[in-house]
Amino acid sequence: MTGGRDTAHGTAAGAAGRPGWARELLEHLRPAGRDVRRVVDWLAGAVDAEVALRDGAGDLLAGGPLALDEALAADVASGRIASAAWDGDGRHLRLVRIGHPKGARVLAVSRRTPFDRHASDVVTHTAQVIELLLTAHETQAAGVRLRRATADLRLAILQLLMVEDTVSARRVAAGLWPGLLDAETACVYVLESDPSVRDRLAAECIERTQEGALVVRCPAVDGHVIVLSPREATATDLRSLVERHPDTFVGGSVRQSLARTATAYGQAVSALAVARFRPDNTAVYAERTHPERLMDPSPLRTWAARVLRPLDALPHHTRAELLATTRLGLEFTAVATAKILGVSRNTVRARMDRVESMLGVDFDDVTVRAVVHLALHTQINLLDGQGPADSAASSARRLTELLSGPAVSSWARELLDRLDTDPRNVRRTLRTWIAEGANAERAAQALGMHAQTVREHVRSAEPVLERQLLAAGTDLYEVALAHLAVGDLEQPRFARE
Repeated sequence: MTGGRDTAHGTAAGAAGRPGWARELLEHLRPAGRDVRRVVDWLAGAVDAEVALRDGAGDLLAGGPLALDEALAADVASGRIASAAWDGDGRHLRLVRIGHPKGARVLAVSRRTPFDRHASDVVTHTAQVIELLLTAHETQAAGVRLRRATADLRLAILQLLMVEDTVSARRVAAGLWPGLLDAETACVYVLESDPSVRDRLAAECIERTQEGALVVRCPAVDGHVIVLSPREATATDLRSLVERHPDTFVGGSVRQSLARTATAYGQAVSALAVARFRPDNTAVYAERTHPERLMDPSPLRTWAARVLRPLDALPHHTRAELLATTRLGLEFTAVATAKILGVSRNTVRARMDRVESMLGVDFDDVTVRAVVHLALHTQINLLDGQGPADSAASSARRLTELLSGPAVSSWARELLDRLDTDPRNVRRTLRTWIAEGANAERAAQALGMHAQTVREHVRSAEPVLERQLLAAGTDLYEVALAHLAVGDLEQPRFARE
């Protein structure tokens, strides 16, 4: 930029030969100063004028309103003429066309004194700066829209996997991430950080895994990033990332089929709770002895099919939708489930209410939830209930008999006996709390103690039992089944049981 003496500010040219107004204008191109409104305001002061920046339709974008010849302004905006000058009524007006990806803009400058060479130079170069800023802003906005669309697509793929629609998930992923979901199995990882740095953490995950993983900003928890990957190397990639960010934690699942993504996600969240207490901030879900693995598979499968049989009359897609929603709804709150599935919480509640009605149960009862959870996971773990023909003996088996087997009984006694060393009788508190629907206030009333004391007792039982209890999910349901197995709680009744 070149020009004569800066009559507006009286500033001498700098050592580089630029006048003062040019140096000031260049400052607006620095990253911290890229604001078109500020440039327009600066121009008004630099040439002692009224300035307006308008779009092609005549709407004001910056500056103040000016009375213009609309036909002349339209000619400039359309490109019929690049600029125009007009004098009259004691005003001197300049109109300059500014190119823009979404349609030209018009810069209008009105002065009481004629435009000398200095003022003309300032207007011309300011128009160029405004065009650069508008183009850069549009390019940046397009990049933001592209990143947002890509993030939405990643979330959509995860939501399809959560409801076991692996065919659709693969079809959606194939266009942008070929081969990502070709494997039959994968691990899920959940990273936890401060919400303010989550976007940066997600970007680093994408860069570190080199598009070899599905990276999703968790829709339910602001500080979580979900990573699904079939690659063994992803675990190492994420550990090295955590080493660089000391306030970040990661929990990982064991390898699961893509249809069991929801199960893997639950495992990763469970492992994340452990990672918070590990020196390296990482943990992998520990496969432990689950009660269903201690039961005879054939009778267990038959029992689960019988409990869920009322849903068999539904169309396949409706049944799959209800079962997938219920599996997640038993693990997480309705709000979190809704965000994970991309539906409203009212939809989640309506689907679970329908399952309750068809099964003839009440999900406010923790033992009912535990039993339905057992049936659902038996179904998915044992090939969706498809097995050999059931014998008469296995068809007659009830939950009472399944839980009274020697292996299950021994497991349940060993688990709950760990609580007997606590002199506060935490075991009684925990039993009462479960019986009262995991409601601390009702349990406190039944026990004659403060609700906070109940919560403290339950919280102190968590490390002893090595299970999360205050957050409803698999851990709580296993403890509820243990109480049923030893006879400390009354078994719920099912219409089909």
